[in-house]
Amino acid sequence: MSRKRVVVTGISAITPLGLDVKTTWEGILAGKSGIKKITSFDTTGFDTDIAGEIPDFNPDTYIPSKQSKRMDRFVQLSVCAAIQLMENSGYKVTEENAEKLGVILGVGLGGLATIEQFHTKLIESGPSRVSPFFIPMLISNMAPGQMAIAVGAKGPNIVLTSACASATHAIGSAYTEIVMGRCDAMITGGAESTITPMGISGFTSMKALCTKYNDTPEKASRPFDAERGGFVMGEGAGLLLLESLDSALARGAHIYAEVVGCGASDDANHMVAPLESGEGMAMAMKRALNDAGVAPEEIDSINAHGTSTHANDEAETKAIKTVFGDHAKNIAICSNKSQLGHLLGAAGGVESVISVLTLESGIVPGTINLENPDPMCDLNYMPNGPKKLDPKYVLCSNFGFGGTNASMLYKRYEA
Repeated sequence: MSRKRVVVTGISAITPLGLDVKTTWEGILAGKSGIKKITSFDTTGFDTDIAGEIPDFNPDTYIPSKQSKRMDRFVQLSVCAAIQLMENSGYKVTEENAEKLGVILGVGLGGLATIEQFHTKLIESGPSRVSPFFIPMLISNMAPGQMAIAVGAKGPNIVLTSACASATHAIGSAYTEIVMGRCDAMITGGAESTITPMGISGFTSMKALCTKYNDTPEKASRPFDAERGGFVMGEGAGLLLLESLDSALARGAHIYAEVVGCGASDDANHMVAPLESGEGMAMAMKRALNDAGVAPEEIDSINAHGTSTHANDEAETKAIKTVFGDHAKNIAICSNKSQLGHLLGAAGGVESVISVLTLESGIVPGTINLENPDPMCDLNYMPNGPKKLDPKYVLCSNFGFGGTNASMLYKRYEA
């Protein structure tokens, strides 16, 4: 059986830079930072008080208020992004095609805010005050479930949880559904919202979050810079509509890019620290290239994981050198986390949207705050801002706790 070609025919994003794709992309190209002081809770006593919160998000714009109140924020983001996605794609769901449209979403932590809210009620007011909506609000698979309800998708409905690689693994799985001919189209990507007291304190206790730029939050996320001090938490949702090329052409869809390969691996080494050699990361990248039948020297752009932690940035640099050898220095590499913060399970979703826009526009974004490059991170991480380079490929990679690694390869669409 021949593999079906898979293309991207819809995109959506809700991020710290904006409530839609257009505003987010404009902010990326303008070199803006979405990192500010946390406003959603009192940060008194916290070592860090900054994050990439989404400004002015109102789920009632897309979801009836009675329904949105019964959803955790990560579910609200997922549903709103799904509605935006279907509008962007022009894909019309009918009785005939509904079972050929599925949802595979990446979510890292699920309804952390809901857990905190109802745990407080349990302790302060007793078990009778815990809402019957508590469990449906917090479980991770409620996001793709509510997305399917909102748009009428009756195909496979799955949530994938693999820490910060969740969305990228989800996109790879959705891609496979279409390649194998099981579905005509898939809604995929990731969503996350864990800027909560427990979320911030937990990552701070691990020494993972940046604590030394509280007075200049826009400078805090600085991947590959010698003065980086940890990642900055972000929240958001980023979705793609993947579709078989046959289906896209039949309905005259706008095609943003083509999906040509996916790869995954595990370090099998440590709960939270990547292999210093970057060996596991390199394996995921190689598998994406092999899946596509593309040689390393053909790759001209990479959307890096680039967390702004010392361990990740150095290991990722080594991984890129392992895969691409001398060609690594010719590749334009950016980290969107410098502007958005780290969206955890949603990172690969938003970064894939930006990768697709990179191919469509020909503009590779920059990495902001890269003022004093770490000598160990000596590749072209685009410190001078966006540049029109017209890449043919973008390799988008994400790595997570448990040593899990994922890469997707996107290609400029050619008929």
